[in-house]
Amino acid sequence: MSINVVPEHAALQFSSTVELLLQQKGSKLGMAVTHGTHVGEGASPVDQIEATEAEDVTTRFTDMPRIDAALTRRWVYPTDSHHPQLIDTFDKLRILTDLQGPYVRSAVNAMGRKQDRRIINAFLGTAKTGKQGGTSTSFTAGNEVDVAVGGANSRLNVEKLISVRELMEANEVDFDNEEVFIAIPAKDHGALLRQVQVINKDYNDTLVLKDGKVDSFLGFKFIHIQMVETLLAGTNEVTLPVWTKSGMHLGTWKDVSTSISRRHDITGEPWQVYATMTKGATRIDEKKVYAIESYRA
Repeated sequence: MSINVVPEHAALQFSSTVELLLQQKGSKLGMAVTHGTHVGEGASPVDQIEATEAEDVTTRFTDMPRIDAALTRRWVYPTDSHHPQLIDTFDKLRILTDLQGPYVRSAVNAMGRKQDRRIINAFLGTAKTGKQGGTSTSFTAGNEVDVAVGGANSRLNVEKLISVRELMEANEVDFDNEEVFIAIPAKDHGALLRQVQVINKDYNDTLVLKDGKVDSFLGFKFIHIQMVETLLAGTNEVTLPVWTKSGMHLGTWKDVSTSISRRHDITGEPWQVYATMTKGATRIDEKKVYAIESYRA
């Protein structure tokens, strides 16, 4: 008998450990927006009153004039999402560990990423306003910092951060009372780490780096999320959204829910791990959402 022949009684050994491959684990943007619970085909998370101006009183005992504030309404609409996964009964017989736990975590992570995608699309997307949501409101083009600020074909830099803060302050964004966020992917984080003004303690009165990452700078809280790399601003450009927490809204019609059931209608009667949610996102106030263009070679 050849020594290379595997005996018929030999068994294959499978790992008793199941790990999820590298991925964004759930939502990163959910904590940086306002939330509401809604019902129906659409919902209005807020009624908005435009600013008015007071008038001086110049004469006595005259008829009182009226100052009417313009009233508008912002709308958010839901989208259903689901994440069905099948676990073959025969596979479970071959693997010693219980796959249902990791499969549920995988589904919940996927739903969190889908939620973030809703928010990302709403940053620059068309918002619905008006009494019944019949008016389309576009992102304000003047709220964008050009890719050439701080250097031709440049990525995120201190000059761009200064420029977007200047735009926000000119629109009365109150950095003392608002939480202001910026979403950045790895390439722009790397660019910031090469900026002396960011990493040198001589330029900062508070800690900028936290565990090797830029945590906050110039009043901005940084959210490290690779998903914004797909938010294109044009040829060789990526858009980095900048916003106040009160400027974005995530509406929930049905939060993430999971179930595990047996599929008797499929050969082998596999188990199904099923996750669903119904959510929608919208920009609340054009003066509270901005963008920075970042170059990509």
